[in-house]
Amino acid sequence: MTGTVVLAGSLNRSGRWLAKHLAERGWDVTCLGLSRSNWELGGYRELSFRAADLTDQVETAEAISTENPDAVVHWATLPSPERHAGMRIFENNVVGAYNVFTAAGRTNARIAWASNESAYGFQLAGEPTLPEYLPLDEEHPLRPEDPYGTSKVVGEQIGGMVARRYDVPVASMRGSWVQFPDEYDCLDARDNLATGAGNFWSYVDVRDVVTAIERAITADFDGHEPFIVSAADNYLDEPIEDALVEFFGGVPERCDIAGTDSAFSTAKAESMLGWEPTHSWRDAVDDDEFVLS
Repeated sequence: MTGTVVLAGSLNRSGRWLAKHLAERGWDVTCLGLSRSNWELGGYRELSFRAADLTDQVETAEAISTENPDAVVHWATLPSPERHAGMRIFENNVVGAYNVFTAAGRTNARIAWASNESAYGFQLAGEPTLPEYLPLDEEHPLRPEDPYGTSKVVGEQIGGMVARRYDVPVASMRGSWVQFPDEYDCLDARDNLATGAGNFWSYVDVRDVVTAIERAITADFDGHEPFIVSAADNYLDEPIEDALVEFFGGVPERCDIAGTDSAFSTAKAESMLGWEPTHSWRDAVDDDEFVLS
């Protein structure tokens, strides 16, 4: 299945991978954002651009209704509370999600968007904390302590509202730390367990992210559903149970991971979307065939 898709928001590095992937797969992609400075991706005929401020409801609704897409992918959020004021992060992310989701719902478009593992609340918590169980799944409570993670929880609630109101499927993709074939930053974080303890040393290759998004806008499901998007393994060079004991002083009472296992379960995405991660830091190499202008 292909068709027309609006990619709303950032054409940062992962967004550009997504735009190019969808275009190569036969989708007609309209990139929606404030500036076209980053959208040129090698002259793909399937790619076009429309300017809109996603925090402006009228602009967003007009742009999406004009395109009348089969699917909308929302890829615009402000991360990093260390670099932005908390209220700016929360307002930008929540208002943008509301405007994009409601506009997409009114056009009967399928929706997928970039939620995040930060919704669980461990990554930016004041004090390092173990989850109730491992591996984490979509049923684990969400308890963020920061504006970014909280904006993701609110975004998922907006997704549920839109799914009920307009009877469209909405996929909240809870992605892990995104890595790139030529730049696996997570491997540099091994020297300090504290660097990755907030997501229990998990990651995901961008090539798996883009296939998960495409499955989310083509799979047959109803309502709002969250999906974890993570690699099948962790990036440590020691068994994960040893790292948990070393950093946290123990493991959860219910702990069903060991060795190279990821702390996140992708079983739901595998079952409902037919997606599973296929890339690992163990075989990551430079992808010379993927060149972005």
